[in-house]
Amino acid sequence: MTETKTKKQANTLLQSALQSQAHQDSLGAAQDYRHVLELDPKNKQAWYGLGLIEQQNGRTADARAAYEKALETDPKFMSALYSEAFLLRSSDPDRAIELLKRAVAADPKSTTIQLQLGNLLAGQHRKGEAEDVFRHAVAVDHRILPQVPEEFRVSVSR
Repeated sequence: MTETKTKKQANTLLQSALQSQAHQDSLGAAQDYRHVLELDPKNKQAWYGLGLIEQQNGRTADARAAYEKALETDPKFMSALYSEAFLLRSSDPDRAIELLKRAVAADPKSTTIQLQLGNLLAGQHRKGEAEDVFRHAVAVDHRILPQVPEEFRVSVSR
């Protein structure tokens, strides 16, 4: 099969997987994602979609492996960075912090990710780092100040 034809087939399967997932058919979506990966083993969208399905089904180790495969293909893939960090926030907070820091570095204007990072740092008793992250987030968009934990609001609003 030619490379162009393979790529086209992979894209068609990817669209089918996304449609199946949108219609709550995770079994069909997972099957299509796996077919995409047979054709294109470095397809970050397919790895990410598979990760979401595994996470929804409580298979966290498989979800994490799929997110890692997506990140091997694109280390700045925001969706995979965020989803894996969310998955690990309780079980491996240090890894979750590392992933969120990478996400912030990839998109320094994303206040949502900065708030998540700041909250995780605060929860790990890393108050100085949390304050710095909250300060940066508020500098990007002052309207998020009410979302910053109360103990940090005064110091980050200066």
